[in-house]
Amino acid sequence: PGRRKYMSDRTEIDVIDDDAAMRDSLAFLLDVNGFEPRVHESANAFLNGLPTHVLKCVISDIRMPGMNGIELVRKLKSEGAGCPVILITGHGDVALAVEAMKAGAVDFIEKPFDDAALLGAIRVALQSPPATQVDSTARKEAEARLAELSPRERDVLQGLVAGKINKVIAHELSISPRTVEVYRANLMAKTGARSMSELMRLALAAGL
Repeated sequence: PGRRKYMSDRTEIDVIDDDAAMRDSLAFLLDVNGFEPRVHESANAFLNGLPTHVLKCVISDIRMPGMNGIELVRKLKSEGAGCPVILITGHGDVALAVEAMKAGAVDFIEKPFDDAALLGAIRVALQSPPATQVDSTARKEAEARLAELSPRERDVLQGLVAGKINKVIAHELSISPRTVEVYRANLMAKTGARSMSELMRLALAAGL
């Protein structure tokens, strides 16, 4: 049957990853869930094809040869592209992911990720207003969700936003890494955040 060119109801999702197996598995996942994947082996290859199509949503690995995911987010933002960008990060890349969210990425998913988590992030990203429309209500809502935190929990959250690992936060606050883990669990429970990326998004929206 060939490519389904005429199914305009399928939202196009651009996938950028230097790992061919990862590109193929993401393309398959998107295809069977009703999206139209377009795959690219590098950020530059993706950018070279930009003039030919409208961007709806971009999924990119954060670590790639050449231009990385954070540089790509900055480049798209500087060119006024309002499409959401979701980054895929390796375990331990939370500091990079937070930097990417500060640069304008809407979300990050940690490998190995659950298919449902990625699909959920895409659906939320597609429904969200463009990043340029950051309004004061989002800030107020984020501040309200962080209002219940104790000063120490807030200290731990600031450490996480700065991209510090548990051990470093523990050392700076003179507590044990295990206690930092307890505080992290409290942060998730008190704010209602279901993932680390949601917690980071709240903290950044509240201006932490």
